[in-house]
Amino acid sequence: MVGKVLGIRDLEQFSSRRSSVYVDPECEKFFELPLFIAASSNDITTKCQCWQFSPGKEPALRSFTEIQQLLQQGKKHIVKNILRENSWPINSPIRSQLWPQLCAQHLTKSNVLDGFYWEMVHQVFGTTELSEKPIMLPAFVDATHCLPYHLTGTGRSVADRIVNVLGYDCPDITYSPVLYPITSLLLHFMSEEEAYLCLAGLVGSKEKTFINQTKLQHEVTWKTVMQIAKKHAKSAVAYFQRICPGQKLERVFMDWCWWILAGLPFQHLVRIMDCYFHEGIKVLYRVALVILNLFHKECQSNNEWSPDNIKNDIGNALIKFCKKIPVSPAKLLHAAFSIRGLSTQYISRIFIKTEMLLKSRSVLNSGSKQLIKSRSSDNLPTSQSQVNIQMMSHTLTIREKLHSESCRNLGEKSPGHRAIAMGVYPIHNLKSQVCKNEDLFTLWSWLPVRITMYQPVLLYTTEEHGCSLTTFYVRVEQHEPTLLMIKTCNNEVFGAYCSSRWFERNVKDDKGQRQAYFGTGETFLFSLYPERAKYPWVGIEGDRDLGHSSELFMAADSKMITIGGGEGQAIWMDENIRFGKTDSCKTFNNPPLCPSGDFEIRVLEVYGFVGI
Repeated sequence: MVGKVLGIRDLEQFSSRRSSVYVDPECEKFFELPLFIAASSNDITTKCQCWQFSPGKEPALRSFTEIQQLLQQGKKHIVKNILRENSWPINSPIRSQLWPQLCAQHLTKSNVLDGFYWEMVHQVFGTTELSEKPIMLPAFVDATHCLPYHLTGTGRSVADRIVNVLGYDCPDITYSPVLYPITSLLLHFMSEEEAYLCLAGLVGSKEKTFINQTKLQHEVTWKTVMQIAKKHAKSAVAYFQRICPGQKLERVFMDWCWWILAGLPFQHLVRIMDCYFHEGIKVLYRVALVILNLFHKECQSNNEWSPDNIKNDIGNALIKFCKKIPVSPAKLLHAAFSIRGLSTQYISRIFIKTEMLLKSRSVLNSGSKQLIKSRSSDNLPTSQSQVNIQMMSHTLTIREKLHSESCRNLGEKSPGHRAIAMGVYPIHNLKSQVCKNEDLFTLWSWLPVRITMYQPVLLYTTEEHGCSLTTFYVRVEQHEPTLLMIKTCNNEVFGAYCSSRWFERNVKDDKGQRQAYFGTGETFLFSLYPERAKYPWVGIEGDRDLGHSSELFMAADSKMITIGGGEGQAIWMDENIRFGKTDSCKTFNNPPLCPSGDFEIRVLEVYGFVGI
């Protein structure tokens, strides 16, 4: 027998609180796994010690103290492996400390004061006493999936209160059906206040995604799972399509998270949560793929899951299958983490591509109603000014190309002629983290002539101001024009000259509707590395009849920034100013500004101009 102490709370205190306040005592039959009490001959038993009986060289279960020390040392990868491999008993009180510690590492509000939750409770309900009357749940909760997981009536009321307070504190949450079930799970192992703080960490996490908070995110997520399954559970997906060709595959994947949260036995679910609270939603992606593959395998050998029995409702059959899944929690997780080629970067690329596609469709599909008169057509250059811009842009592009070729032949690094003549004074003191001085000279030669006379000023940089779209708007939105310069983690450099204020995202038309796109024909894209090129508005090239998709200059909301549209978005950045995508678009007739299309932002700088 191998045993190891798990440094955790007093068992009697924990069990009393857990069973009498939150959890139905009758449910203990679901948790009949070994829980042993041990004490030395010189001590009274006050601590719970969970023992793992294992033959051979299998290691003993790790203690909370060990994991806490590793987290404090920043050894998250080691913690990840421990969480995956240590199958603590389902009723092990280690989770009363482990789960709060795992969630706390994602908290962005590091200065949350003691008693903050109860102050919020008093603000929302006028008292900290738990009401005997039913509490109305926020609109973002899906009433059909308020899974209680054996909570008592009091426990459910506590869950209702936590969710309400979280909705009050986080008004940006508009749709989050999984939030209530996760709240119920947390209450099995901790107090009401601790559960709230855990949720606050998961919802506010900037580095990883845990809980979807809008309908768009919810849709993007299940479509991402579907795309991943087509590659990593190919046989299962092909089987479903074959046995029910009339049923859309989308209908099956829309309920993917309920295979796990509503289908799997509680002991499986708790072990999944051990890993989920540390690694994020990718754990659920992996488990979903294993479920698909296991279900497909059972369909081949078990008459209960024959095509005739499941073809009318595969989604419901999957949940029923999960309720009696034929593998242990340890085997399920082992299979999930054995899937190759499912990296965080790969998942992020699929997610971003899916999100951009949905947003693009949303904008274009609403064109007849919301985009009849785009703000992009306001203040466009006159016919004569278009000719002037076209001539200057053409001349400068040719000159830049010829001059750069001659410089390469001579081994020199020199700016173009106009950059020297007009750009030295305004920009010679700039210290950019995105591009070198010679690139700045090139970029300045592409700006409208009148703008080159003004002194540029750095308004926002991720190096100094952090990665937040909210901060971006606070510092940038009132300035016009602005110059965005992006350097990716692969050292590509590109950006856009934005002719209008970003504040215009809030401007409403005569009908009180916000315009999806704004900006003018002076907006242009540019690339400085690995290619040097300027991509002006296609309308400058002549008086040809342009469709609406050729006038989609700038768009923004609380979740993203877009420059260029029409069959793709030239530049798209997420709300954390971390990931982005670039594609060809009709507005600028540009190629993707970096070879891969998807990019991770190393530095973003935004410049304004003094005196305009």
